[in-house]
Amino acid sequence: QVQLVESGGDLVQPGGSLRLSCAASGSIFRPSAMGWYRQAPGKQRELVATIFSGGTTNYINSVKGRFTISRDNAKSTVYLRMNSLKPEDTAVYYCYLDTNGVRTWGQGTQVTVSS
Repeated sequence: QVQLVESGGDLVQPGGSLRLSCAASGSIFRPSAMGWYRQAPGKQRELVATIFSGGTTNYINSVKGRFTISRDNAKSTVYLRMNSLKPEDTAVYYCYLDTNGVRTWGQGTQVTVSS
């Protein structure tokens, strides 16, 4: 069974930066994609960024140039570096991992961007 533990969410001022981490543990065999979704109050969950096993990355348009996703396969950890944060980035951020045809979710970490 795979478990994901997220950390790094916080309250930050507009223009600030945060780095989210998501560490995976358990039976992980040939992980394919890892990534991050977010859900703001009253809105649907949206895919923010994905990184595939070969290193290819995808981002939604609203975060391109500001967010960077990376992974450390040795540590089974995925990161999301977020720069130039805006109030509209406020949301609960969830990481996920796809392995063996199964998607596992993290518990979520709150990011609040406010002055």
